[in-house]
Amino acid sequence: RSRHENESVADYNDKWCSNRSYNTFRTPERVNADIVDNLQAEVIISNKTLGEVNVTWKPPKNPNGFVVAYSVYYARVDESIPLAPSGLQGCVTADEYEKNGHSYTLRSLAPGNYTIEVTPITVAGAGNISAVHPPIFIPERTAESAYEWVWGVVGGCVMMGALLGAGLWYARRALLPSAEANKLFASVNPEYVSTMYVPDEWEVPRASVEFIRELGQGSFGMVYEGLAKGIEKGKTETRCAVKTVNEHATDRERQEFLNEASVMKAFDTFHVVRLLGVVSRGQPTLVIMELMEFGDLKTYLRSHRPDADASLPRKGGSDPPTLENILQMAIEIADGMAYLSAKKFVHRDLAARNCMVAGDLTVKVGDFGMTRDIYETDYYRKGTKGLLPVRWMSPESLKDGVFSSSSDVWSYGVVLWEMATLAMQPYQGL
Repeated sequence: RSRHENESVADYNDKWCSNRSYNTFRTPERVNADIVDNLQAEVIISNKTLGEVNVTWKPPKNPNGFVVAYSVYYARVDESIPLAPSGLQGCVTADEYEKNGHSYTLRSLAPGNYTIEVTPITVAGAGNISAVHPPIFIPERTAESAYEWVWGVVGGCVMMGALLGAGLWYARRALLPSAEANKLFASVNPEYVSTMYVPDEWEVPRASVEFIRELGQGSFGMVYEGLAKGIEKGKTETRCAVKTVNEHATDRERQEFLNEASVMKAFDTFHVVRLLGVVSRGQPTLVIMELMEFGDLKTYLRSHRPDADASLPRKGGSDPPTLENILQMAIEIADGMAYLSAKKFVHRDLAARNCMVAGDLTVKVGDFGMTRDIYETDYYRKGTKGLLPVRWMSPESLKDGVFSSSSDVWSYGVVLWEMATLAMQPYQGL
């Protein structure tokens, strides 16, 4: 029919055209298209396996549609048993076949001759059958291999029994300590009993450390600026601070020096001075630490006083630190101390002299000569009569010798006063 000129295509279709019709067609399947190629079977002979056969084949080159799965049929065909009545059948999906490297493994087959057939299954249904020629043969297990298998099982049982017995013994020892373990052995002063330092993964070859210049005197000996080779991943050389022990130091002092380094091995955070390595073999003993170019905070603050001696070097500029600088330093020290508290460590000697200033004015907590691990106890009591930083100590520390994270908070308050006064001495007149 003709269409009026003023009608739209949509109107025309609605008025004059009927509904659309669809027809579907299916082509007939191609004979011999669904057949696998290069079907092979290999018997796996091993002391660890029994009656395993690995079957491999190539998928149909041009199947009817696509392959969904493969049917694997196998049956025993010995002379005494012409053909198993039903045989056994396995099924492997196309995805499993691809993941297994175009193969399928038959397991736990008894000795004898077997015929194996593989049939691909496509969207058109079951395809053509392919069989392995000639039938495969699974040999009898030899007496030697049988003995090995039996001894392997026996050995495994013995080992499991030994591990179970060791576990029970350890649990009994841990939960029910013997009377011998509960004996108390007293010494004149337990804190003076030191443990020999054992080199570990922190050990650095002495030849890798080079001294550049002196930085100052530390609590145990001289501190140098140095270069350490291969001490950090991705760097051939690293600028570092090298702490040494005096030539005439006693064995106890050397041990305390290494103990301080051992404490720092547990720390890995930005606002705590990092340990880089230890040289414990030979003399002198060296402790390699992160280099803080501007030295300790006390010296830095005093050098930036308005009335400071002009001859003194003023690192990081000549102007006194601003309020913003002071607050930033306070935050950084608090962050480092919060990390130590979370790690269950008490510093016991927090002061401006024990905080270090980097080249970018970052302040980090350092000097752990008095730090002690209190993971198993809430407090640490100092039993010696050594010199103590009384101006930075809390009342309970002065009165009872009790140190805790709370006493570190008291010391932090004194450090804030030091920063506000550019490192004046606390409690002047004492």
